[in-house]
Amino acid sequence: MNPPLADWRGQRVWIVGASSGIGRELALQLDAAGALVAVSARRAAVLDSLPLSDAALRLPLDACAEGDWGRALATLRSAWGGVDVWVHCAADYQPTRAWQLDAPASVAALRVNLESVYLGLAAIVPALLAQGSGRLVLVASPAGYFGMPEALNYGPHKAAIINLAEILHYDLRDKGIAVHLVCPGFVATRLTERNDFAMPALQTPQAAARAIVRGLARGEFEIHFPRRFTLWLKCLRLLPFALRRRLLGLTGR
Repeated sequence: MNPPLADWRGQRVWIVGASSGIGRELALQLDAAGALVAVSARRAAVLDSLPLSDAALRLPLDACAEGDWGRALATLRSAWGGVDVWVHCAADYQPTRAWQLDAPASVAALRVNLESVYLGLAAIVPALLAQGSGRLVLVASPAGYFGMPEALNYGPHKAAIINLAEILHYDLRDKGIAVHLVCPGFVATRLTERNDFAMPALQTPQAAARAIVRGLARGEFEIHFPRRFTLWLKCLRLLPFALRRRLLGLTGR
């Protein structure tokens, strides 16, 4: 559904949320593959510590601050003249049940997980339209496929990103801009360390980054992995709610 991207040499890649987890590993792998990599996150010191090539750019950015996007993009365009691939990895997650709902915490998570995506798109899409080419890579989650326990402040945001990526693909495919949706299963990061339940098919950030690179090389719209886990969830999504709840062992919870 998208043009394949297998040769990263000279590709100008901007990864937001690159200080840890999938974003960090993707930055390292693409840098090693010959891409020009720009990394953004709030923690400037962590960005500075990333073992990237001398050509890499470090652009500290608060993804929830609208002004930061314009300044970072201006710096990047001044240095490279444009962006070929924009990757949004920034996310927040805290396991939450309905009786633990806290308005400030919920709003803060919503801002990181969803509002920051819109702020980034408002900055980057006009730039890609002006150059007539580019790619958007949005990282969502299978937690957005259907409602799951403890995902009160996460699953609905990721469901919105899945919907958003589909709309962007409809709108931009004929304008030279590819859109990719990434739905990783459980990945061992500082966010999933907060879970107190078993995480099937848990993978490393390195493996997740490799799966994303493979999906981009195939031009996939939705890059979901590991398939033995995500395909099972896709099948569950098709079932009636009551049956899905029973199969997930949620009866009585």
